[in-house]
Amino acid sequence: MTINLVCVGNLKEKFSKDEQAEYLKRLSAFCNLSIVEIKEQNQLQNPQSIKEKEGKDIIKKLKGYVVLCDIKGKQLSSEALAEKFKSVMQISSTVTFVIGGSYGVSEEVKKLANESISFSPMTFPHNLFRIMLLEQIYRAFTIIENKSYHK
Repeated sequence: MTINLVCVGNLKEKFSKDEQAEYLKRLSAFCNLSIVEIKEQNQLQNPQSIKEKEGKDIIKKLKGYVVLCDIKGKQLSSEALAEKFKSVMQISSTVTFVIGGSYGVSEEVKKLANESISFSPMTFPHNLFRIMLLEQIYRAFTIIENKSYHK
């Protein structure tokens, strides 16, 4: 299976980069994972213009089954995410997760997503959320493979 993370913005802190590297290493046993960073459009003033410009860049990177990470999305348990992976693997060899920018994503990106998920009604910094998503993807694979990581 191939998993793509399309993220607006990049990781700046060393500890975030180190955490990401650790999960990339762990996930290499289960899938091919790539991370595509979309440039934040912070030179634009209008939030709608920012979402539209970032959205055009995101759309160019979408492949396979698309999951939008959105505060208004469906909340899943770790076990439900693992089940979702199992069912998606039957219809697509590629899953793309999208983490939008500070203002979210354009309506066009939302329409192209097969589904939207949320980790919480709370807002998280993008760098922290990226690590949380990588951890949950790893946890889902350990659940599927019946590994002892998940308790």
